[in-house]
Amino acid sequence: MSAATQESQAARAIEQLMTLHPKGFDLSLERITRLLERLGNPQDHMPPVIHIAGTNGKGSCAAFSRALLEADGRIVHVHTSPHLVNWHERYRLGAPGCGRLVDDDVLTDAINRVADANNGETITVFEILTAVMFVLFSEHPADVAIVEVGLGGRFDATNVIKRPATSVIMPVSLDHEAYLGDRAELIAAEKAGIIKRGAPVVIGAQESEAAREVLESTAERLGAPAVIYGQDFFAFEENGRMIYQDDTGLMDLTRPKLPGRHQFANAAAAIAAVRAAGFNVTPDIADRALEAVSWPGRMQKLTSGRLVELAPNGAEIWLDGGHNPGAGAVIAEALADQEDRNPRPLFLIAGMINTKDQTNYFRAFKGMVRHVFTVPVASSEAGVPNDELAVRAEEAGLSAEPIASVGNALSLLRETWDDTEVAPRILIGGSLYLAGQVLADNGTPPA
Repeated sequence: MSAATQESQAARAIEQLMTLHPKGFDLSLERITRLLERLGNPQDHMPPVIHIAGTNGKGSCAAFSRALLEADGRIVHVHTSPHLVNWHERYRLGAPGCGRLVDDDVLTDAINRVADANNGETITVFEILTAVMFVLFSEHPADVAIVEVGLGGRFDATNVIKRPATSVIMPVSLDHEAYLGDRAELIAAEKAGIIKRGAPVVIGAQESEAAREVLESTAERLGAPAVIYGQDFFAFEENGRMIYQDDTGLMDLTRPKLPGRHQFANAAAAIAAVRAAGFNVTPDIADRALEAVSWPGRMQKLTSGRLVELAPNGAEIWLDGGHNPGAGAVIAEALADQEDRNPRPLFLIAGMINTKDQTNYFRAFKGMVRHVFTVPVASSEAGVPNDELAVRAEEAGLSAEPIASVGNALSLLRETWDDTEVAPRILIGGSLYLAGQVLADNGTPPA
């Protein structure tokens, strides 16, 4: 029975692990290496791996890469984190035609085997769940595995892969400064830790010249052939289509299904990565992939569900879990693109956690948003109180007020909306925790 149709045994097993092991991150490879040795080193028995790091865009790159490979008929495993609603989202097992989220009984069995092998020794839950990924992906045949880094790169638990088919470093910006450093070049050095000697690396579009130089110099030092956005490949919009070009030539492609101009660069990085990993990408494959790609909680348009019914009639509702200033900038740009094509009054419903730069996230929307409703993030102990978050939004120059929930904000907009005015555009965002909360409350979890 699938994870979506039964009470989750896996979730109960993970909750039990959380009572035994420390929460959060403890960046080191010693514990995961010890555990994997006891499990027979499943990471050495994986299909070819596309290993993706970066501050922003790594999930989109994974989604585009999966779509490209499946459009070519490949069987593809995908590991992403964090999940939005259910733990099973972290593990998509490949199958002919299209993969699916791991079944609950399969995931529960893998969790129990990994926990038994650990035998109660000190470890983080993220490390156990990463070992579960290696076990699952080594035991189920596939043509390729896409593995997203959890945090950083150098000491991330996924970084025991000895020689990936290719590494990918997506845009680097400030996030998790307490763990990774407070300058882009320091964070880039941590992300560059996934580059392996002699293995190809794709360097996606970088906002910081200093970060790009760190990534390039690391690749050069390790003899890792580097494919660099803006130098070896690039993409741009022309007449409503996506133009991709690299040293093999030019492809005139359909516009990516994922909205926002930043997705052109993300899709381009995926094309470069799939090619660097040794797989085929033709214009037909790319077109089908760009039309089929899906990435829940990232500029996801909500068109139905319990929460949607509370909004003003005809409202356009977008959900995005981006939570740092860099993400705020690309989301704002995507909404500006929507405004150019279809003007509507814009409102923001935001919830954030206390490890994020809230004021600079909000600052990206200055001059665009009519009003901000700040809400609690009930699913995280680190959620910023909604009254405090409203102050952060006001510091960024926005009109803001705290409100009890996303549902209350949507209902208030509906009650007070003047039906003679065009229906609003609403962004719900600021946290992946909030995005998951919204998808669950709306009755539309990822599948």
